[in-house]
Amino acid sequence: MRSLPYPVLLGLIFLHLQILSGLADASDTKNEDKNVSHKSSPGIKIIIVCLTVAGLVALSVFLVKLWQKKRREAQHARLLKLFEDDDELEVELGMRD
Repeated sequence: MRSLPYPVLLGLIFLHLQILSGLADASDTKNEDKNVSHKSSPGIKIIIVCLTVAGLVALSVFLVKLWQKKRREAQHARLLKLFEDDDELEVELGMRD
């Protein structure tokens, strides 16, 4: 399965947030008399959500890079061990001194 490019994915997220903020504003105007508390700007909510999404993406990229590094180190260690075992085998068979 092929994933969407980042600009398309971000565009869909922003569109979704705009729709949600529009629905929230519509419900707020209907219940204006019932809610006495102050309202926060939808722009602030969008910025907070975007920063959260960006933070999660950055964290996931960091974790994947860390996992790849550890996997590479483990493969390198196995490769070194494989060649060490071959040297011992050659000494045991009398091929090397």
